[in-house]
Amino acid sequence: MTNIAILVSGAGRGSNMKNIIEACKDNYVKGKVQVVIGIKESPAILIAKEFGVKTLLINPKDYACDLDYQNAIYDCIKENNIDLICLAGYMKLLGGKVLSEYENRIMNVHPALIPMFYGKGMFGHHIHEAAIKRGVKVSGCTVHFVDKNYDTGPIILQTVVYVEPEDTPDTLAARILPNEHKTYREAVRLFCEGKLSVKDGIVKIID
Repeated sequence: MTNIAILVSGAGRGSNMKNIIEACKDNYVKGKVQVVIGIKESPAILIAKEFGVKTLLINPKDYACDLDYQNAIYDCIKENNIDLICLAGYMKLLGGKVLSEYENRIMNVHPALIPMFYGKGMFGHHIHEAAIKRGVKVSGCTVHFVDKNYDTGPIILQTVVYVEPEDTPDTLAARILPNEHKTYREAVRLFCEGKLSVKDGIVKIID
């Protein structure tokens, strides 16, 4: 059984977090969400509590420096014997011992096909707005391992969603979101079954 921690933002709706919790409870994923870590009370934290998942609030504003904040997250991860960290709307860059000791064990989902529309500032509405403005014919989502930069870690899975001529950022986001859920759930399943291998920055799925 893989122990999972989910990091959420201060204002996230919690849909990707909920998706992972449900996948574990349905035994689609051979894992258990041991803790959800948030910055403050949010819809995501409330949903986690409704599922009976332990929650912990760690606010960077309560710490003298970012390193102290990162160490607080690390301590929580270690105390709960976490094997996999999933980011679900979490916006800060991870560093310190969390990043070094959990290399290729931290996942995130990005609502675009990396390397299109990614990096600092490319989140939420901004991504879909940029895709439509550029006139791309396909968008989608990417699940990747996390490294020291925004959205540059090894790509695990991607799902393509066609951009329709009448799309707005909102309608495109609405069609991509279910694919985020499906793709993220599948990536977590593969990890928990030991079917992901990373070599030279490339993820291979083991049969």
